Amino acid sequence: MEKHIVKILAADFVTHNVKRFRVEKPAEYYFIPGQATDLAINSIGLETELRPFTFTCLNTVDYLEFIIKIYKGHDGITEKLENVKIGDELILHEVFGTIGYKGSGVFIAGGAGITPFIAILRQLKEEDKLSGNTLLFGNKTTEDIVLHQELNDLLGEHYLDIISNPSGSISGKRIDRQLLSDYIDLASYYYICGPDQFTSDIVSNLKDLGVPDSLIVIEQ
Repeated sequence: MEKHIVKILAADFVTHNVKRFRVEKPAEYYFIPGQATDLAINSIGLETELRPFTFTCLNTVDYLEFIIKIYKGHDGITEKLENVKIGDELILHEVFGTIGYKGSGVFIAGGAGITPFIAILRQLKEEDKLSGNTLLFGNKTTEDIVLHQELNDLLGEHYLDIISNPSGSISGKRIDRQLLSDYIDLASYYYICGPDQFTSDIVSNLKDLGVPDSLIVIEQ
């Protein structure tokens, strides 16, 4: 199994529970936007505790970037990642993943499921190919939204936040069949990433709305 030990170059929080890491990039290391790798913390007892995380940077930069949600309360790997700092080391493994850009369409993300789309949308901006793409981004609260300003700058009116538990008296919304019906265009692809149940529900709703499997892109 290919692996590389890389140092953390930068680490900061982009929301209250999502942390961005920039690490050294091994020579000739290459990925397709949307792909991921298994990471471990290079510390005694944690070297074999692998978890999959998606690249959020472009191949053209001289570092690798990961944007990772920190889940607290169960002593998991992401909770341990909260405490790693600049100069600490991670173990980087082989590239994998089946979410890749096939053509213009609708990106549907739930929470941390936005990460593969960050790299894809950044790449499309570089290639001047953002036109024709839409992002539906579901979160519990506005405080949970990752890179809100950048996503808005990228897509403008074609970026929609769907908040299920907003503050105040505003009613919550979800990415349900009714909402999806407003974005049905059988010439488009549908890119979906999020928790397993979220992905399953979105796929089911799209199929009910007549979208064929060939136009649905998920992690396999």
